[in-house]
Amino acid sequence: MSSPPNTFPDVEAIVVDLLSDRAELADAIVDETPPPGFDGRTKAVIVSRRGGAWIDDLHLDQPLIELECYGPDKPTAHLLANIARAELLAARGTVYGTTTITDVTEADGPRWLPDYVYTAANRYLCVLRLSLRTD
Repeated sequence: MSSPPNTFPDVEAIVVDLLSDRAELADAIVDETPPPGFDGRTKAVIVSRRGGAWIDDLHLDQPLIELECYGPDKPTAHLLANIARAELLAARGTVYGTTTITDVTEADGPRWLPDYVYTAANRYLCVLRLSLRTD
């Protein structure tokens, strides 16, 4: 039995980088954590790893990535969710250093979900499973 790699891919940073390059998200915050003073009414895509599994024999990480998409209103949050989702679904084959995104599937498509931390927020949430092979 082998042990996991010494350098596990930072999938949150990879996804933030992918989404930050998208012109349609240029005026949105795209990060792993909300900035200070964030109240949920600003255009934002917050990226979080929500579990997943390492398949040792294949050197494959299969994280679940949650996208919390916020906007000043519900239609804007929905639009951001669809833009971010489309970018990730199209990321198959993308290479970052020694990491390759080999597959992307939707685990939970965009859905409206009230935010109990930011009570004034307009938030859509979606979850995607990425497969990342490391060499």
